[in-house]
Amino acid sequence: MQKEIVIDSIKLNYNEIGPQDGAPIIMMHGWGCNHTTLASIEKIVGERMHVFNIDLPGFGKSSEPNEVWGVEDYTRLIEKFIERLGIVNPVLLGHSFGGRVSILLSSRNKVNKVILTDAAGVKPRRSARYYIKVYSFKAVKHTLLTLFGKEKGGKMLDRYRGKAGSSDYNNASPMMRAILSRCVNEDLKHVMPLIKAPTLLIWGENDTATPLSDAKTMEQLIPDAGLVSFPGCGHYSFLDNPIGYKAVIKEFLKNELK
Repeated sequence: MQKEIVIDSIKLNYNEIGPQDGAPIIMMHGWGCNHTTLASIEKIVGERMHVFNIDLPGFGKSSEPNEVWGVEDYTRLIEKFIERLGIVNPVLLGHSFGGRVSILLSSRNKVNKVILTDAAGVKPRRSARYYIKVYSFKAVKHTLLTLFGKEKGGKMLDRYRGKAGSSDYNNASPMMRAILSRCVNEDLKHVMPLIKAPTLLIWGENDTATPLSDAKTMEQLIPDAGLVSFPGCGHYSFLDNPIGYKAVIKEFLKNELK
């Protein structure tokens, strides 16, 4: 069920499903996406766990920040969300940009477990403009192929590619462009050793937005971390290999899914 809450004048939209007494899990999507991107993961855990799948500010139905936020601002908002809803010891699941928030949040709060999927957090070598273009295109690609299949979705994708191109950066709001420019340049390696919770890293080996080398860096820096990588998969490994992803998630969360 979609709900909304206002925290510090920010309207935060989220989808809440699952049993109220189930182990809580907070899901955070990547840049240019919204909570529906993680719908397939909701289905994996939603029967047994209490799911809070959030539209981060500036995406989906959540309102846009009125100033240039960094990862700290996003994290503080989610901390207040957890406090307001009385969520205790949650599992955190972050994809891409949502991984940044998961990393910072778990480095200074008690959480049950952390799942970082193709997560950002290591300062990249490319520009913010590149990432807006890549994230936007990848989100559209997976949505079209999932909804319409390879043939019809592929044709629609070709039309989108022709129309959009490098204009994705210009079409983003000035505020969200400024926020991405700030967030994408934040390096969170220094807080990774502070994460005490068991951490699962799931990656596509062909990910070009957050390459596998980032995952290996995280595996070295996070004390209780393990890495699973999928050959032939990109930045949306949970969509590229849904069967493999489901098996890995269910094993890692076997106690929570009892």
